[in-house]
Amino acid sequence: MAASDDAQALAGLKVVELGQLIAGPFASKLLGEFGADVIKIEPPGTGDPLRKWRVLKDGTSLWWHVQTRNKRSLALDLRSEEGQEIVRRLVDEADIVIENFRPGTLEKWGLGWETLSERNPGLIMVRISGYGQTGPYRDRPGFGVIGEAMGGLRYLSGHPDQPSVRVGISIGDSLSALYGIIGALLALQERHRSGRGQYIDVALYESVFAMMESLIPEYDGAEVIREPSGSALPGITPSNAYPCASGDGDSEEYVLIAGNGDSIFKRLMTAIGRQDLADDPRFAHNDGRSRHADLIDGAIADWTRRHRRDYVLDVLESAHVPVGYPYTAKDIVSDPHYLAREMIETIRLGDGESLKVPGVLPKLSRTPGRIQGGGPALGQHTRDVLDELGIDRETQAKMRERGVI
Repeated sequence: MAASDDAQALAGLKVVELGQLIAGPFASKLLGEFGADVIKIEPPGTGDPLRKWRVLKDGTSLWWHVQTRNKRSLALDLRSEEGQEIVRRLVDEADIVIENFRPGTLEKWGLGWETLSERNPGLIMVRISGYGQTGPYRDRPGFGVIGEAMGGLRYLSGHPDQPSVRVGISIGDSLSALYGIIGALLALQERHRSGRGQYIDVALYESVFAMMESLIPEYDGAEVIREPSGSALPGITPSNAYPCASGDGDSEEYVLIAGNGDSIFKRLMTAIGRQDLADDPRFAHNDGRSRHADLIDGAIADWTRRHRRDYVLDVLESAHVPVGYPYTAKDIVSDPHYLAREMIETIRLGDGESLKVPGVLPKLSRTPGRIQGGGPALGQHTRDVLDELGIDRETQAKMRERGVI
């Protein structure tokens, strides 16, 4: 990777990534997209296990080219004393360290917060784990799906009287990464005043729990335990999925309609020919509509079932009612709005082949993020990083023979 561009928001920031798989690497990816120099440390020989996750092409995960873009790969054995010393030297010059090992792992290797911050008092360390660095569960192994369950999301996902389902992505890991980066940027801002660093303790289950809206106050204040509700949004009416007419042999299609604003509800009912419901004083506000959600959802479904999806979309868009349908990957990459917003970008892989990937968020007006290609080969930048530390080539060769790099 080329040196950081001064036109980017995080130019000059140095990040050492000690994580693997999802949460930690997703966090450092965000920093790298805005100009930080991210050095990703991977085990020699095997690398980050994500390299072999999900769909592979030419032996490498296609996901890899999103999760690890804009990073430099340093193949280094963290279990070796020499490898640990190289990490300490890297951290001496770093602004941020990101790790997502089980609590105590880095301490076992002499790379814990106390050791590293003593060497570099301005260091900021993002620590992502299943249950956090403290508490009775801290030593348990924790993956995103467990955090999603403990955080309350999994119970609500699915239909009543059926087994819960998981969201089809690793949402717990990604939310934790976002909270980790928010914490790192807050700590950077505070460091301008104090000159001192700090660590950010992120737990997967807490990151999910923080998204659970009114779950706890409804239980404590009204003894209500929220239950799964399928595609509806309980207490917010109407907001649901509704079936559309399908042609012979076609699979059933759905639209998603959010008519839960007071004025939007009136426009929706008028558009579907139910002026009686639009004018009914019981339904003027959300609390009244929610008491009659089945009636309202039934009226909407009666109308959508008689029409093809494109017709429903046209009618409701013309009436300025929020409406859409579940996009597949094929829908996304051909959608004109995605393209206009540069949310689908094309990169070139090492063999020259092109690959579509998600664009960069958030969108900054003056110092935007950017993609500098796909994920690096394992150890692609090992020599460069060690050269920068002043480790001579002869020493590097001996380390390679011993499997340290």
